[in-house]
Amino acid sequence: MLRRRKVNLKVIKELDGFPKVPDTYVKQSVVGGTFSVLSFCLMVYVAFAETQYYLDSRLQFKFEPDNDSIDAKLKVNIDITVAMPCSRVGADILDSTNQNLMGFGTLEEEDTWWELSPDQRSHFDSLKYMNSYLREEYHALHELLWKSNQLTFSSEMPKRTSYPNHTPDACRIYGSLDVNKVAGNFHVTAGKSLSLPRGHVHISAFMSEHDYNFTHRINRFSFGEPSPGVIHPLEGDEKVADHNMMLYQYFVEVVPTDVRSLLRTYQTYQYSVKDHQRPVDHHKGSHGIPGIFFKYDMSALKVKVTQQRDSVFRFLVKLCATVGGVFVTNGLLNSIVQVIWYLVTCKFLTREDLRDDNQKVTVSSSVAKEQSQNSVDLLAEMPSPTVDVQISSQLQ
Repeated sequence: MLRRRKVNLKVIKELDGFPKVPDTYVKQSVVGGTFSVLSFCLMVYVAFAETQYYLDSRLQFKFEPDNDSIDAKLKVNIDITVAMPCSRVGADILDSTNQNLMGFGTLEEEDTWWELSPDQRSHFDSLKYMNSYLREEYHALHELLWKSNQLTFSSEMPKRTSYPNHTPDACRIYGSLDVNKVAGNFHVTAGKSLSLPRGHVHISAFMSEHDYNFTHRINRFSFGEPSPGVIHPLEGDEKVADHNMMLYQYFVEVVPTDVRSLLRTYQTYQYSVKDHQRPVDHHKGSHGIPGIFFKYDMSALKVKVTQQRDSVFRFLVKLCATVGGVFVTNGLLNSIVQVIWYLVTCKFLTREDLRDDNQKVTVSSSVAKEQSQNSVDLLAEMPSPTVDVQISSQLQ
């Protein structure tokens, strides 16, 4: 019995929780079609923009106390060229713990020429221009730089292809040192460094004032490992001394920075710098030691950079709300424009309404006729009574 029972579609239609709008209530118009096309295009654009905003992360900057101990190490990367032969200059570093270069590592010294080759000059000018531009526009580009995941300028100085005829007149000092995370002083001055129990001295007794020339070029000066988004202000700096006994001072403030991106977590360092230069003239009261001095100090606060992104559930909710809002707004604007158009053209009562009424009346009358034609009069269709007449004849 159950197999033979047929499914009644009428019962299923009555169970529909979303009844359909009758076709007589739906009217198509040019205005409605135009709004439909515009709303569809707007929905596609909004969905694309919302998806792009979800994929694009945001950066959050916070300040925290730097709790690293004094035993923690700080890596200093140096590449500087001084316009004096290596035999006449010496580089050394001394920090607040009275430790010098001998306890932190060694720096390489290379005799070179102050004048750069065309390729080297083009490279250094590009570094100088880019670093200057980034320092000026950092507040507008900081998020782009941090999220680029690329180093600002990581290529090395190209090698020389041709060498000058004269002997080298400059010294390139480069390398990395692991120093203590305390205030220190890295300096390049005349004479080689000699370590003493309570410090160090630079022996320059066999040099005259005319041998001094502290014109220098900074190719690299950074802290920590190379990391994207960090700008090193001193890189690309070039100072030409107009006096033999010149004193250059750079006051550097190092800020530890912890970066937590979506893929990895690493630690780097940023720094700000102020520079000062003056000629040393003891007769005029300007005392000091001519040379190049980098006085750095550690900040008590560190910057914590966190890369954030909305959750998938929040993205879907915002996307649905945006598309739904566009749909509702489209319907509201469509109704307002339709009303305004009818008011302007005075089409509230037109013949179309009368035609609809006439059509309804005609349809109803035709239905009545069909019903009257299809109706059957039982009295008229009843068969007439039949009389069975029998005639019998008797034959005599």
